[in-house]
Amino acid sequence: MKTTLLVPIELPPDHMARLTEHYDVIHVAEGADWLARTPDAGLQAEGLLTRGSIGLSASQLVRLPRLRIVCCLGAGFENVDLEAMRKRSVVVTSGSGANRACVADHAMGLVLAAMRGIARFDRETRQGLWQANVGMPGQVSGKTLGILGLGSIGMELAHRAAAFSMPILYCNRQPRIDCDWTWVPDARTLASRSDILVCLLPGGEQTRHLVNEQVLDALGPQGCFVNVSRGSVVETDALVRALQEGRIGCAGLDVYEDEPAVDSRLVELSNVVLTPHIAGRSAEARLQLLVTAIDSFRTFFGGGRLLNLAQA
Repeated sequence: MKTTLLVPIELPPDHMARLTEHYDVIHVAEGADWLARTPDAGLQAEGLLTRGSIGLSASQLVRLPRLRIVCCLGAGFENVDLEAMRKRSVVVTSGSGANRACVADHAMGLVLAAMRGIARFDRETRQGLWQANVGMPGQVSGKTLGILGLGSIGMELAHRAAAFSMPILYCNRQPRIDCDWTWVPDARTLASRSDILVCLLPGGEQTRHLVNEQVLDALGPQGCFVNVSRGSVVETDALVRALQEGRIGCAGLDVYEDEPAVDSRLVELSNVVLTPHIAGRSAEARLQLLVTAIDSFRTFFGGGRLLNLAQA
């Protein structure tokens, strides 16, 4: 008899087929109220495949009496009540690292697009403008890169930046012993010493609005800010003002506080490049995330040792 998995997220048909090879899958439509709309869906589920942005609350957990493991596609746990899971002895794991190359590619792309004005110059070239009428782009090579959150994605990004001869600084709670890049103790100091600041922090209350007016002012009028992590990390009003007033030079954003809504003030700005939370999306990355999730379920139900565990 197969183990039952509850899946409140949309997956491609071929991915769903892979899951059903190994498990009895109960699929419910994606959305914040997924369990309220299907109250009996989770009565038999021992595993939950979800995303950190959808998560699982303590009140929802009560309605999943047999649940033993939550696996989040991607790196985030931000809307999973980890304390409630711990009290119920429910294991929480993620696909952290499975799409790290894809996210690092996109982050570097946003750095290049924002600093070089690629999207704006594309529009202006189509309008018939030429060199003297479009302004001077910035240079990326040789600029100092500050990485806010040097995890597996940050390591990938740093390796890409090294090819651009960029000095690399980073801010974590503690210095890493497996790299030679320069550790900085806080976000404001990191911004003050960087030309380009890339945010790779997890979401949640601990990091909410960590990038604020003080951090952006420290980055300065020539600075570039890129966020491919979670929109909640950035104080949107402060970022908008900094871009409007020229207190930072440019930005590249893949995530937003109220997504899928994007603040209309950001849409109107020419010094920001916007993408729709796709940094971690590619055919290769999507498949690897699923493979990682299946491996996690197999390991757990087989009595093995899991990696990428959340800590309450």
